[in-house]
Amino acid sequence: MRPIWFIVGFLSVALGTVGVVVPLLPTVPFMILAAYCFARSSARTHYWLVNHRVFGPAIEDWNRSGAISKSGKYAATLSILVVFSISVVMGLKPMVLSIQAVTLCAVMLFIWTRPHD
Repeated sequence: MRPIWFIVGFLSVALGTVGVVVPLLPTVPFMILAAYCFARSSARTHYWLVNHRVFGPAIEDWNRSGAISKSGKYAATLSILVVFSISVVMGLKPMVLSIQAVTLCAVMLFIWTRPHD
């Protein structure tokens, strides 16, 4: 089972890394998943990830208290507004915009109800 956990962790890091530059692909949830997988497969890789200078603090905040930093919340909010604005400018059908709006509002509700440090 350890090799499977390691592969899933590695793929999560890869997707999270791509998410740094692709607006709709989240970074931190993939890194949290990677930390979970590495904790079950490789102590060395888990240590590397949770002590990473960029990703480590967000993982630690989440592990400690389910927290999302204020800067993370603002970045997520800005990204969501930009993406939804692009959808509006593209002239997507009202039904698609409605589904997107409900989904993005649910995401924002989740993000803004998490504690922050």
